[in-house]
Amino acid sequence: MIEKKQAIQQEERAVIVGLITKEQTERQVQEYLDELVFLAETAGAPIIKRFTQKMARPDRATFVGKGKLEEIRDFITGRNITLVIFDDELSGSQIANIEKVLNVKVIDRSDLILDIFARRARTAQAKVQVELAQYQYILPRLKGMWSHLERQGGGIGSRGPGETEIETDRRIIKDKISLLRKRLAEIDKQALTQRKDRGEYIRVALVGYTNVGKSTIMNVLSKSEVFAENKLFATLDTTTRKVVFDQTPFLLSDTVGFIRKLPHHLVESFKSTLDEVRESDVLMHVVDISHPQYEDQVEVVNRTLQELKAFDKPTIMIFNKMDLYEQNTFDKWLAEDIKQDILTQMKADWERRSQGNCVFISALEKKNIEELRQTIMDKVMNLYRERFPYKSEFFY
Repeated sequence: MIEKKQAIQQEERAVIVGLITKEQTERQVQEYLDELVFLAETAGAPIIKRFTQKMARPDRATFVGKGKLEEIRDFITGRNITLVIFDDELSGSQIANIEKVLNVKVIDRSDLILDIFARRARTAQAKVQVELAQYQYILPRLKGMWSHLERQGGGIGSRGPGETEIETDRRIIKDKISLLRKRLAEIDKQALTQRKDRGEYIRVALVGYTNVGKSTIMNVLSKSEVFAENKLFATLDTTTRKVVFDQTPFLLSDTVGFIRKLPHHLVESFKSTLDEVRESDVLMHVVDISHPQYEDQVEVVNRTLQELKAFDKPTIMIFNKMDLYEQNTFDKWLAEDIKQDILTQMKADWERRSQGNCVFISALEKKNIEELRQTIMDKVMNLYRERFPYKSEFFY
C-alpha cells in the first residue's frame, strides 16, 4: 500500500553535485549550483559542500562516475551528512546505484522542487497538482528506486509515495494518477466557472522568476496581505484581487514563480494554475534586477511564456529591487554624475528592448510606485477602450 511519509522534523545536512558537460559549461553549472543551494535551504537543508565533475556525458550507471562517488563518500563519512542532491534528473537505477556507494539518501533537483511544492501547497488544487506530479515523477523510476522508496523515515525528497511490491505499486500509481487527473479536472471546472463570474474586468497577471518580489508588488498595488517571503516558491496558488485605480477596476493575479530546469511533469501538473496567465489581458513581468543573472532569468520566463502560448500578450517589464541593484553595483565613493549616467544608459537600453514598456522600482521601499501605477492604468484604460468602446463608465 502506497503511503505518504512524514515531513522532516529537523534540518538535514547535505552536499550538492553538478556535472560539467558540452551542454553545461563550468560557469553555468556554478550558477545552477548557486540556485540549488537556495532551493535546498528553502527546503531546510544547509549545504556543507558542492562537488562538480567534468564528463563528456553523464555516466549511465552512476551519473558522475565511480571515482567521483568514492570522493563524495569519503567526504561525507563521519560528518553527519544525510543527503546528497544532484542538480540534474537521475533515473531510478542511477539513484539506487549511487545510494549503494554513498549509503545516504540521494535525490535530484526535480525531487527537491517537488518537496518544496509539497510544503507550500495550501489549496485543494495545489495539493492535487503536487501529488499528481509526485506520482508522475516516481512511475518511470519505480523499478530502480524500489529500495529507495521503501526506506523508512521522513526527510527532504521523501514526501512522495512509498511502495511495497513493485508490480502492485505500479498498478496502484497508475490508478492514483488517473484518479488525481479526474479530481483536478473537477477543480479546474470550478475554477473556470469562478473566472467566468469575474465579468468583463481587464485581467492583469504578475509573472516572473521565483523570488523576484511579485507578492510584495501585489501587496503594494492591491493593499492586501499576500504571503511574501525571501524563499523560492513562496507562492504556489494563484491569488487574485480586485484593484481600483482612479475609479477604474481591474483584476490583479499573483502566480507561481518560474525557475530553470523546472521539471516538465510539474509544469504539466500546474498548467491549470497557469491558466490565469494564459487568460490574462496584460502581463507584468517582474525582474529582480539586483540578481547577477537577471538577464538569464528573463530568458527563462520568456521561454516558459512561449510554452504556455502567452508570450504575445501586452507586457510591462517591472525591474524590481533597484535599491539593491544600486547598492551592489556602485561603490559608495563613485561620483553621483557617473552613477546617474550608468543608470540612464541601463534604463535606456531596456526602454529600447521593451519598446518603452518598462518601469524601475523598489517595491519594498515603495520607490517609483506612482509611475508603475500610471503605467498599469494606461494599459488597462486602453484595453477597456478597445474592448468596450461604448461603455463610458470605465473611463472616468
